[in-house]
Amino acid sequence: MRSLIRIALSITLLGAATLSSVACVTSSDVEKLQSQISDLQEQLVQVKRTSSSKEEVQNVNKTIADQTQMLLKSNATLVAKVGQIEDKMQSGQGAIEQVNNRLDRMAQQLTQTQHDIDALKAAIAQASAAATANVTLPATSGSELTVQPPAVPAEDPMQVYQSAYRDYQRGNYDLAIAGFRDFVSRNPNSELSGNAAYWIGESLYSQKKYREAIQQFDSVVTRYPKSDKVAGALLKKGYGYIALGEKSQGIVQLQYVVHEHPTSAEAALARQKLKSLGVDSK
Repeated sequence: MRSLIRIALSITLLGAATLSSVACVTSSDVEKLQSQISDLQEQLVQVKRTSSSKEEVQNVNKTIADQTQMLLKSNATLVAKVGQIEDKMQSGQGAIEQVNNRLDRMAQQLTQTQHDIDALKAAIAQASAAATANVTLPATSGSELTVQPPAVPAEDPMQVYQSAYRDYQRGNYDLAIAGFRDFVSRNPNSELSGNAAYWIGESLYSQKKYREAIQQFDSVVTRYPKSDKVAGALLKKGYGYIALGEKSQGIVQLQYVVHEHPTSAEAALARQKLKSLGVDSK
């Protein structure tokens, strides 16, 4: 702006000087004077252009600053919305995980119940065979045959087992543990001893006594290696370790179930759990 004023003042002074000396100048002086005026006018135009360019740059800078501020606000809003979405997704994932755990437990209980039914049928058949073998035919001539029933024990082991199992189903875990332990101590060689030991572990697991449950499931594997509860015991050991926060140990147990019992229902549950943990079960 100062340059503009300075050039205008120069043109004015030059014009005044021209008027004061018009009487004594030559044509050459006039041409020189006109040239100087033209130069000054050109400089004036350039100054005006420069001033206009500066204003335009300032306007552009202001526009960029405003747009940058708007973008920053929009980005902050977007980040907040993304955070809310992530929170909702995590909450939804937690709910899905709970449902999956419940379904896993229900599926396992159904499988174990079927196993127990089969075992009970076998035990009943065995008891019937034993009762038939104990029938005695007295050697008499012409008299009616008499059948002597086998001696009935004071307390039927099957009733003890079934009572303990009912306590487990009703959520009376302490009573169930006591009943199953009584059954195992009195019938160490029974086909159902492995089952009883397993349900002790399930009762402890339901009480969230995960460390004790793991030890009990481990005893099922070591003391009853031929029991059909071995796969289930290994599976619940894996669940127990994960519940305790020992994820790596739990994953190892679940992978062992898949490797050692690949076609079992427990292996399918182990694969599903591993998948939820982001682990390839192979």
